[in-house]
Amino acid sequence: MDRFTQPLLAAALALTLLAGGVAAWAGWSWYAAAHDDSAGYAAARDDALEAGEQAVQNLSTLDHRRLGAGLDLWESSTTGDLHSQLVKGRGEFTQQVQSAKTISTAKVLSGAVTELDERAGRARVMVALRVTVRASGQQATDKDSRMLGELTRTDGHWKLSALGQAQVGSTATTD
Repeated sequence: MDRFTQPLLAAALALTLLAGGVAAWAGWSWYAAAHDDSAGYAAARDDALEAGEQAVQNLSTLDHRRLGAGLDLWESSTTGDLHSQLVKGRGEFTQQVQSAKTISTAKVLSGAVTELDERAGRARVMVALRVTVRASGQQATDKDSRMLGELTRTDGHWKLSALGQAQVGSTATTD
């Protein structure tokens, strides 16, 4: 070997080792990203939030002129005890809404998943919405509210299994 080929051979060896190191790092990074649970968890969270917001909006919207379809939507958005309560009280509720001749429409303002147990198929959401109520012959009124919902995954879909008003403010006092 002459004095010119020895430095070129050393440089080629160094570049080969560097390229091998970069390839190993890139392969490990790709494998770690492909097998990371956070992407799947984020997708499950987004699915639960979308379903929760839609179900809360469904249960806050009802038109006395299309009452049957509205109550069917309520029932298809729910499961468990909440579903049973809606089915059981449907006849009495139908009479009340037809008598009052109200139209309520809801618009989701924002929502968040507050708890998610994907393995157990349970989630909790908080949804802020604006409900507009129109009674026959009266001016429409708007009411903003925050709802807490519990979701249960049934047949691969999230449905409301409980729904209630979120407490606003604090009743605790300090002395």
